Amino acid sequence: MRGLFERWCPHIVVSVHPLTQHIFARVLKELNLADRIPLVTVVTDPYYGFWKGWACDDVSLYLVASGEARQQLIDYGIAPERIKISGMPVHPKFDFPGEQAAQAARTALGLDAEKFTVFLNAGWEGGGNVPEIFRELVRGELDVQAIFLAGKNEALKNEAETVAAAARFPVKVIGYSDEVEQLMRAANVMISKLGGLSTFEALNCRVPIIADVTTRPMPQEASTVNLIVKGGAAVLLQSASDIVPIVRRMIDDSKHYAALRAATITIALPNATKRIVEEITALIPKAATADNESLAEHVA
Repeated sequence: MRGLFERWCPHIVVSVHPLTQHIFARVLKELNLADRIPLVTVVTDPYYGFWKGWACDDVSLYLVASGEARQQLIDYGIAPERIKISGMPVHPKFDFPGEQAAQAARTALGLDAEKFTVFLNAGWEGGGNVPEIFRELVRGELDVQAIFLAGKNEALKNEAETVAAAARFPVKVIGYSDEVEQLMRAANVMISKLGGLSTFEALNCRVPIIADVTTRPMPQEASTVNLIVKGGAAVLLQSASDIVPIVRRMIDDSKHYAALRAATITIALPNATKRIVEEITALIPKAATADNESLAEHVA
Protein backbone atom coordinates (compact mmCIF):
# COMPACT_ATOMS: atom_id res chain seq x y z
CA MET A 1 0.00 0.00 0.00
CA ARG A 2 2.85 2.38 0.79
CA GLY A 3 4.28 1.60 -2.64
CA LEU A 4 1.01 2.62 -4.29
CA PHE A 5 0.94 5.90 -2.39
CA GLU A 6 4.53 6.68 -3.35
CA ARG A 7 3.88 5.77 -6.98
CA TRP A 8 0.62 7.64 -7.53
CA CYS A 9 0.71 10.39 -4.88
CA PRO A 10 -3.11 10.66 -4.62
CA HIS A 11 -4.84 13.92 -3.79
CA ILE A 12 -7.57 12.12 -1.86
CA VAL A 13 -8.36 8.58 -0.69
CA VAL A 14 -11.86 7.08 -0.77
CA SER A 15 -12.77 3.86 1.03
CA VAL A 16 -16.02 1.92 0.62
CA HIS A 17 -15.17 -0.85 3.09
CA PRO A 18 -14.83 -0.83 6.89
CA LEU A 19 -11.47 -2.65 6.82
CA THR A 20 -9.64 -0.77 4.06
CA GLN A 21 -10.18 2.62 5.71
CA HIS A 22 -8.07 1.54 8.70
CA ILE A 23 -5.25 0.43 6.40
CA PHE A 24 -5.34 3.72 4.49
CA ALA A 25 -5.32 5.68 7.74
CA ARG A 26 -2.27 3.82 9.03
CA VAL A 27 -0.29 4.27 5.81
CA LEU A 28 -1.13 7.99 5.66
CA LYS A 29 0.21 8.38 9.20
CA GLU A 30 3.37 6.40 8.49
CA LEU A 31 4.09 8.53 5.42
CA ASN A 32 3.30 11.75 7.33
CA LEU A 33 0.53 12.51 4.86
CA ALA A 34 -2.47 12.37 7.18
CA ASP A 35 -2.71 16.18 7.33
CA ARG A 36 -2.33 16.61 3.58
CA ILE A 37 -4.45 13.85 2.03
CA PRO A 38 -8.12 13.63 3.11
CA LEU A 39 -9.52 10.16 3.82
CA VAL A 40 -13.20 9.76 2.88
CA THR A 41 -15.37 6.75 3.70
CA VAL A 42 -18.61 6.00 1.87
CA VAL A 43 -20.60 3.76 4.22
CA THR A 44 -22.55 1.21 2.16
CA ASP A 45 -24.57 -0.18 5.09
CA PRO A 46 -27.65 2.10 5.28
CA TYR A 47 -29.09 1.08 8.63
CA TYR A 48 -28.61 1.56 12.37
CA GLY A 49 -26.77 -1.40 13.90
CA PHE A 50 -23.97 -1.92 11.37
CA TRP A 51 -20.53 -3.22 12.38
CA LYS A 52 -18.44 -0.98 14.64
CA GLY A 53 -15.49 -1.43 12.29
CA TRP A 54 -16.96 1.32 10.12
CA ALA A 55 -16.00 3.82 12.84
CA CYS A 56 -12.47 5.20 12.38
CA ASP A 57 -11.21 8.36 14.09
CA ASP A 58 -8.85 9.12 11.20
CA VAL A 59 -11.53 9.50 8.52
CA SER A 60 -11.89 13.12 7.39
CA LEU A 61 -15.42 12.78 6.03
CA TYR A 62 -18.08 10.10 6.25
CA LEU A 63 -20.79 9.92 3.56
CA VAL A 64 -23.75 7.82 4.67
CA ALA A 65 -27.01 6.67 3.11
CA SER A 66 -29.45 7.61 5.87
CA GLY A 67 -30.08 9.43 9.11
CA GLU A 68 -30.04 6.07 10.90
CA ALA A 69 -26.52 5.35 9.60
CA ARG A 70 -25.38 8.82 10.67
CA GLN A 71 -26.73 8.28 14.19
CA GLN A 72 -24.95 4.94 14.43
CA LEU A 73 -21.58 6.54 13.65
CA ILE A 74 -22.27 9.25 16.22
CA ASP A 75 -23.08 6.59 18.81
CA TYR A 76 -19.78 4.90 17.91
CA GLY A 77 -17.98 8.15 18.76
CA ILE A 78 -17.58 9.85 15.39
CA ALA A 79 -17.97 13.64 15.52
CA PRO A 80 -21.27 14.71 13.86
CA GLU A 81 -19.55 17.44 11.80
CA ARG A 82 -17.57 14.73 9.98
CA ILE A 83 -20.70 12.93 8.77
CA LYS A 84 -22.92 13.90 5.84
CA ILE A 85 -26.03 12.17 4.53
CA SER A 86 -25.55 11.63 0.80
CA GLY A 87 -27.73 8.62 -0.03
CA MET A 88 -26.71 5.20 -1.35
CA PRO A 89 -24.45 5.20 -4.44
CA VAL A 90 -26.48 3.64 -7.24
CA HIS A 91 -25.63 3.56 -10.95
CA PRO A 92 -27.44 6.39 -12.80
CA LYS A 93 -29.08 3.85 -15.12
CA PHE A 94 -31.43 3.07 -12.23
CA ASP A 95 -32.75 6.62 -12.10
CA PHE A 96 -36.50 6.82 -12.71
CA PRO A 97 -36.97 8.51 -16.11
CA GLY A 98 -40.72 9.03 -15.90
CA GLU A 99 -43.96 7.13 -16.46
CA GLN A 100 -43.66 7.14 -20.27
CA ALA A 101 -40.34 5.28 -20.05
CA ALA A 102 -41.92 2.79 -17.65
CA GLN A 103 -44.69 2.13 -20.15
CA ALA A 104 -42.14 1.76 -22.93
CA ALA A 105 -40.22 -0.79 -20.84
CA ARG A 106 -43.38 -2.88 -20.42
CA THR A 107 -44.13 -2.70 -24.13
CA ALA A 108 -40.55 -3.82 -24.95
CA LEU A 109 -41.16 -6.92 -22.82
CA GLY A 110 -44.33 -7.71 -24.72
CA LEU A 111 -46.56 -6.65 -21.84
CA ASP A 112 -49.47 -4.23 -21.53
CA ALA A 113 -48.11 -0.70 -21.11
CA GLU A 114 -50.91 0.27 -18.71
CA LYS A 115 -51.38 -2.78 -16.51
CA PHE A 116 -50.09 -3.13 -12.92
CA THR A 117 -46.84 -5.09 -13.19
CA VAL A 118 -45.34 -7.35 -10.51
CA PHE A 119 -41.58 -8.08 -10.72
CA LEU A 120 -40.50 -11.29 -8.97
CA ASN A 121 -36.74 -11.07 -8.51
CA ALA A 122 -35.06 -14.39 -7.66
CA GLY A 123 -31.63 -12.76 -7.81
CA TRP A 124 -28.45 -13.51 -9.74
CA GLU A 125 -28.34 -17.15 -8.60
CA GLY A 126 -32.09 -17.68 -8.79
CA GLY A 127 -32.94 -18.99 -5.33
CA GLY A 128 -34.80 -18.26 -2.14
CA ASN A 129 -38.55 -18.50 -1.68
CA VAL A 130 -39.55 -16.51 -4.75
CA PRO A 131 -40.66 -19.67 -6.67
CA GLU A 132 -43.12 -20.59 -3.89
CA ILE A 133 -44.38 -17.01 -3.76
CA PHE A 134 -44.80 -17.08 -7.55
CA ARG A 135 -46.93 -20.24 -7.37
CA GLU A 136 -49.18 -18.55 -4.81
CA LEU A 137 -49.40 -15.40 -6.92
CA VAL A 138 -50.56 -17.17 -10.09
CA ARG A 139 -53.39 -18.86 -8.16
CA GLY A 140 -54.88 -15.48 -7.39
CA GLU A 141 -57.54 -13.80 -9.49
CA LEU A 142 -55.64 -10.57 -9.99
CA ASP A 143 -55.78 -7.99 -12.75
CA VAL A 144 -52.01 -7.84 -13.14
CA GLN A 145 -49.12 -8.99 -15.27
CA ALA A 146 -45.79 -10.31 -14.01
CA ILE A 147 -42.07 -10.53 -14.75
CA PHE A 148 -40.13 -13.46 -13.27
CA LEU A 149 -36.33 -13.17 -13.15
CA ALA A 150 -34.70 -16.58 -12.64
CA GLY A 151 -31.07 -15.44 -12.87
CA LYS A 152 -28.43 -18.06 -13.73
CA ASN A 153 -30.68 -20.90 -12.52
CA GLU A 154 -31.82 -22.66 -15.69
CA ALA A 155 -33.86 -25.25 -13.78
CA LEU A 156 -35.74 -22.45 -12.02
CA LYS A 157 -36.39 -20.74 -15.35
CA ASN A 158 -37.91 -23.94 -16.73
CA GLU A 159 -40.02 -24.39 -13.58
CA ALA A 160 -41.21 -20.78 -13.75
CA GLU A 161 -42.21 -21.19 -17.40
CA THR A 162 -44.30 -24.23 -16.45
CA VAL A 163 -46.01 -22.33 -13.65
CA ALA A 164 -46.51 -19.28 -15.89
CA ALA A 165 -48.29 -21.39 -18.49
CA ALA A 166 -51.09 -22.00 -15.99
CA ALA A 167 -51.28 -18.40 -14.78
CA ARG A 168 -54.48 -16.41 -15.14
CA PHE A 169 -52.55 -13.34 -16.24
CA PRO A 170 -49.61 -12.65 -18.60
CA VAL A 171 -46.13 -13.57 -17.28
CA LYS A 172 -42.74 -12.82 -18.84
CA VAL A 173 -40.11 -15.31 -17.63
CA ILE A 174 -36.49 -14.22 -18.00
CA GLY A 175 -33.25 -16.03 -17.17
CA TYR A 176 -30.12 -13.99 -16.62
CA SER A 177 -30.33 -10.31 -17.59
CA ASP A 178 -27.76 -7.54 -17.61
CA GLU A 179 -30.55 -4.98 -18.02
CA VAL A 180 -32.23 -5.36 -14.65
CA GLU A 181 -32.88 -1.63 -14.64
CA GLN A 182 -35.35 -2.17 -17.51
CA LEU A 183 -37.19 -4.82 -15.49
CA MET A 184 -37.36 -2.55 -12.45
CA ARG A 185 -38.42 0.34 -14.64
CA ALA A 186 -41.31 -1.76 -15.99
CA ALA A 187 -42.47 -2.79 -12.52
CA ASN A 188 -45.02 -1.28 -10.17
CA VAL A 189 -43.74 -3.43 -7.30
CA MET A 190 -40.82 -5.83 -6.74
CA ILE A 191 -41.00 -9.05 -4.74
CA SER A 192 -37.58 -9.98 -3.40
CA LYS A 193 -35.52 -10.65 -0.33
CA LEU A 194 -33.88 -7.43 0.73
CA GLY A 195 -30.28 -7.60 -0.37
CA GLY A 196 -28.11 -4.51 -0.15
CA LEU A 197 -27.67 -2.73 -3.45
CA SER A 198 -30.58 -4.29 -5.37
CA THR A 199 -32.96 -2.87 -2.78
CA PHE A 200 -31.76 0.67 -3.41
CA GLU A 201 -31.69 0.11 -7.16
CA ALA A 202 -35.41 -0.68 -7.03
CA LEU A 203 -36.18 2.24 -4.74
CA ASN A 204 -34.18 4.52 -7.03
CA CYS A 205 -36.50 3.39 -9.84
CA ARG A 206 -39.42 4.42 -7.57
CA VAL A 207 -40.51 0.79 -7.17
CA PRO A 208 -41.91 -0.22 -3.75
CA ILE A 209 -40.91 -3.64 -2.43
CA ILE A 210 -42.71 -6.66 -1.04
CA ALA A 211 -39.96 -7.95 1.24
CA ASP A 212 -39.68 -11.72 1.46
CA VAL A 213 -39.07 -12.60 5.11
CA THR A 214 -40.61 -16.07 4.91
CA THR A 215 -37.08 -17.25 5.69
CA ARG A 216 -35.38 -15.40 8.54
CA PRO A 217 -33.15 -12.71 6.97
CA MET A 218 -29.45 -12.49 7.74
CA PRO A 219 -28.63 -9.81 10.38
CA GLN A 220 -27.57 -7.16 7.86
CA GLU A 221 -30.61 -7.92 5.70
CA ALA A 222 -32.95 -7.73 8.71
CA SER A 223 -31.67 -4.24 9.46
CA THR A 224 -32.32 -3.18 5.88
CA VAL A 225 -35.82 -4.67 6.11
CA ASN A 226 -36.53 -2.63 9.24
CA LEU A 227 -35.23 0.56 7.60
CA ILE A 228 -37.31 0.20 4.43
CA VAL A 229 -40.51 -0.92 6.18
CA LYS A 230 -40.20 1.81 8.82
CA GLY A 231 -39.72 4.32 6.01
CA GLY A 232 -42.96 3.15 4.39
CA ALA A 233 -41.53 1.89 1.07
CA ALA A 234 -41.98 -1.84 1.68
CA VAL A 235 -44.48 -4.38 2.93
CA LEU A 236 -43.38 -7.49 4.83
CA LEU A 237 -44.34 -10.86 3.37
CA GLN A 238 -44.46 -13.21 6.36
CA SER A 239 -46.05 -16.09 4.47
CA ALA A 240 -46.20 -16.95 0.77
CA SER A 241 -49.99 -17.27 1.06
CA ASP A 242 -50.22 -13.56 1.92
CA ILE A 243 -48.94 -12.41 -1.47
CA VAL A 244 -52.32 -12.22 -3.24
CA PRO A 245 -54.06 -9.99 -0.64
CA ILE A 246 -50.96 -7.77 -0.43
CA VAL A 247 -50.90 -7.22 -4.20
CA ARG A 248 -54.69 -6.87 -4.37
CA ARG A 249 -54.60 -4.05 -1.81
CA MET A 250 -51.96 -2.20 -3.85
CA ILE A 251 -54.25 -2.39 -6.89
CA ASP A 252 -57.52 -1.55 -5.14
CA ASP A 253 -56.25 1.06 -2.66
CA SER A 254 -54.64 3.81 -4.71
CA LYS A 255 -53.77 5.90 -1.63
CA HIS A 256 -51.96 2.95 -0.05
CA TYR A 257 -49.89 2.33 -3.18
CA ALA A 258 -49.20 6.04 -3.72
CA ALA A 259 -47.86 6.30 -0.17
CA LEU A 260 -45.54 3.33 -0.72
CA ARG A 261 -44.20 4.83 -3.91
CA ALA A 262 -43.76 8.30 -2.43
CA ALA A 263 -41.73 6.79 0.43
CA THR A 264 -39.12 5.45 -2.03
CA ILE A 265 -37.95 9.02 -2.63
CA THR A 266 -37.32 9.68 1.06
CA ILE A 267 -35.21 6.52 1.44
CA ALA A 268 -33.34 6.39 -1.87
CA LEU A 269 -32.22 10.00 -2.13
CA PRO A 270 -32.15 11.17 -5.77
CA ASN A 271 -28.77 11.86 -7.42
CA ALA A 272 -26.88 10.23 -4.54
CA THR A 273 -23.91 9.16 -6.68
CA LYS A 274 -23.46 12.65 -8.11
CA ARG A 275 -23.75 14.13 -4.62
CA ILE A 276 -21.06 11.76 -3.32
CA VAL A 277 -18.71 12.67 -6.16
CA GLU A 278 -19.25 16.37 -5.50
CA GLU A 279 -18.49 15.94 -1.78
CA ILE A 280 -15.29 14.07 -2.63
CA THR A 281 -14.04 16.54 -5.21
CA ALA A 282 -14.75 19.46 -2.87
CA LEU A 283 -12.02 18.09 -0.58
CA ILE A 284 -9.36 17.91 -3.28
CA PRO A 285 -6.68 20.52 -2.51
CA LYS A 286 -7.04 23.65 -4.61
CA ALA A 287 -3.58 23.15 -6.10
CA ALA A 288 -4.84 19.94 -7.67
CA THR A 289 -8.13 21.35 -8.94
CA ALA A 290 -6.77 22.21 -12.37
CA ASP A 291 -5.76 18.59 -12.91
CA ASN A 292 -9.13 17.28 -11.72
CA GLU A 293 -11.68 19.83 -12.93
CA SER A 294 -13.58 17.27 -15.00
CA LEU A 295 -13.47 14.45 -12.42
CA ALA A 296 -16.97 14.90 -11.01
CA GLU A 297 -18.55 15.09 -14.45
CA HIS A 298 -16.58 12.07 -15.71
CA VAL A 299 -17.43 9.82 -12.74
CA ALA A 300 -21.09 10.89 -12.58
